[in-house]
Amino acid sequence: MPTLHFIYGLPGAGKTGLARALAASLPATLFCEDEYLAKLPIRITTLQQFIDSVRQTRSVIGPLAISALQRGHSVVFDFAGNTVASRAWVRSVSEAAKADHLLHVLDVPLEECKRRVRERNIAMPAGLYFGNVSDELFDQVVKHIVPPVESEGLQIVRPAGVGQRTQ
Repeated sequence: MPTLHFIYGLPGAGKTGLARALAASLPATLFCEDEYLAKLPIRITTLQQFIDSVRQTRSVIGPLAISALQRGHSVVFDFAGNTVASRAWVRSVSEAAKADHLLHVLDVPLEECKRRVRERNIAMPAGLYFGNVSDELFDQVVKHIVPPVESEGLQIVRPAGVGQRTQ
């Protein structure tokens, strides 16, 4: 059965690396929200601009993902696993397509994630770097991240040995 895969993890936890690996190995269609946001005609500099831009991109991504799932193709979202509302949206996409869903949870310690983000800011790796994330912005974003709980009714997996950064 086609499955909609998505990922929970702090910035720097390895979500993009895992998403790419899943898409290649399953195989599945990969939707990388950061890549789409980077192509928008505005430079996102505030959390509110990010939220507004995400709403727009998801209005396009949702129907495309539903169509792919209905045609029997699995999908990987490199986004939407970090808040209750985002996870509910993903679940609505999988339910609309009558497909399974699977939330991959990356449990990487906060300080390790912060270290990785600082390293990414310096290296600016193509496809993983969409702008400088200061410690201040990191802390601001982390305040909005909510771990998944059983009452959300999600199918959850915690990949073993994941959390190492891949590029």
